[in-house]
Amino acid sequence: MTDAIPKGEVSAVAQGKLSAKEVVTHRRVLNIAIPIVISNATVPILGAVDTGVVGQIGLAAPIGAVGIGAIILSSLYWVFGFLRMGTVGLTAQAAGNNDAAEVAALLTRGLLIGGLAGLALVMLQIPLFWAAFQVSPASAEVENLARSYMGIRVWSAPAAIAIYAITGWLIAQERTRAVLVVQLWMNGLNIALDLWFVLGLGWGIQGVAIATFLAEWSGAALGLWFCRAAFGVPAWRDWAQVFDGPRWINMMKVNGDILVRSLLLQAVFVSFLFLGSGLGDVKLAANQVLLQFLMITAFALDGFAFAAEALVGRAMGGKQRDVLRRGAVLTSGWGLLACALMTVGFAWGGGMIIDLMTTAPLVREEARVFLPYMVAAPLLGWASWMLDGIFIGATRSRDMRNMMAVSFVIYCASAALLVPWLGNHGLWISLLVSFVARGVTLALRYPALERAAG
Repeated sequence: MTDAIPKGEVSAVAQGKLSAKEVVTHRRVLNIAIPIVISNATVPILGAVDTGVVGQIGLAAPIGAVGIGAIILSSLYWVFGFLRMGTVGLTAQAAGNNDAAEVAALLTRGLLIGGLAGLALVMLQIPLFWAAFQVSPASAEVENLARSYMGIRVWSAPAAIAIYAITGWLIAQERTRAVLVVQLWMNGLNIALDLWFVLGLGWGIQGVAIATFLAEWSGAALGLWFCRAAFGVPAWRDWAQVFDGPRWINMMKVNGDILVRSLLLQAVFVSFLFLGSGLGDVKLAANQVLLQFLMITAFALDGFAFAAEALVGRAMGGKQRDVLRRGAVLTSGWGLLACALMTVGFAWGGGMIIDLMTTAPLVREEARVFLPYMVAAPLLGWASWMLDGIFIGATRSRDMRNMMAVSFVIYCASAALLVPWLGNHGLWISLLVSFVARGVTLALRYPALERAAG
């Protein structure tokens, strides 16, 4: 791939229709994508350190308590993940339209939503934690320890959710290096405090919780420092603009559509696990191991999907259809290359990855039977992952919601037909069918997205 600029765009720059910074190049795509890929690579490290540090206590209950507590809180925070996606699209479009006042006001709106959502979780922690343990019961000892852990960590919920808005705002500015620095700072501080509080001071799981609490608040503060340019624009506290009715309604509409889409996507994976549990413990364990391959794929593709969000959003805001198309093509091309490399990597080293993840002979053997589905998954899921980024940038959230609903119905029909007939093979086929369905249905809506760019 070269960094040559298409003749049409060279001409547009020469005629003053496009500035040089609006031209989409391979270098620009990689500058956005690579820091996100590196940032994502640090995420599993923190979980491993949390588990390893608590494991030095020498008891099983604290390990289980930190694990289940972290999952419950992460699930609650995940509900507000729409804030990052919605903020990217809206902010990128405002930037593409050279509306600095709206760019600043969007940061304030995102911070208000994140802060209020976090405060709501703090105030509702007792019923929320009770409900979580009704769904996922644990022993009395594990539950008590987990409640102690979550009771500390939940006080950083406003910061943790506000970071979604901060991250989205920075990605829209194509400042993914700042996102990487925030992630590295939070994870590095968390790890250092884990070691000090737990191994040095002997604070146990409370030490792990306090470490995360401090890391998340400091991460939010660092993120705000990176956003400081917005606070130089008076509109960030121009309450008439911040609370402008039509803009709030549009933001709520976009975020609401993304939330519904995300819940449907989560329903696919939850039902996949539930259906797998009915096929026996060994198949359930093998499926859990293989799902980590999908996590690896998603982490690798996030960088290029985020690049699509930023570039497509700016082009949509500037009503630059040709720039939008080039942004979509270049980011998707790099995403396809990443997927092809992962397909080759999974085919060549998939067995070794399985062996690293489990030592159980039966689970290893079973996972290898279904490994071909993971070899095919990156290429079959490529279009759905990249089009998600393109549609987020364009804030075509209604299309995302509707096409996800269609894909969910197709997945359910496929599972209902194939699982009784083919067992776990039918389950994996149904999951991959849902990826293809989402990619195809979004691709059919892409021409309308381009037309909306003017």
